[in-house]
Amino acid sequence: QVHLVESGGGLVQAGESLRLSCATSRLTASSYAMAWFRQAPGKEREFVAAITRSGVRTYYADSVTGRFTISRDNDKNTLYLQMNSLKPEDTAVYQCAAAFRPARSRLDEYDYWGQGTQVTVSS
Repeated sequence: QVHLVESGGGLVQAGESLRLSCATSRLTASSYAMAWFRQAPGKEREFVAAITRSGVRTYYADSVTGRFTISRDNDKNTLYLQMNSLKPEDTAVYQCAAAFRPARSRLDEYDYWGQGTQVTVSS
């Protein structure tokens, strides 16, 4: 069974940084496009960032462009999300996702999901 396990969330103040990680097991990371999504209380889950299998191409939601960076280490089967200049509106549960086919920002493109890690940004 494929597992995606997120870590690195926490409580920070506005303007600070966090780095999220997503470790995969029973899944060869290099075979999957991967992404981060987030869901704030009372809101729908939304796309944050995606990265191709090789890591050459990345895609971002407008709301995080210039502040967040997605990356991956296929040797370690790990996905990352570096989040800088955090804002209170970034508060959400962040989930990683993996897609066997090329994927970008649609939820239904992704085959596997992690449980999520909470990020809370205080003002």
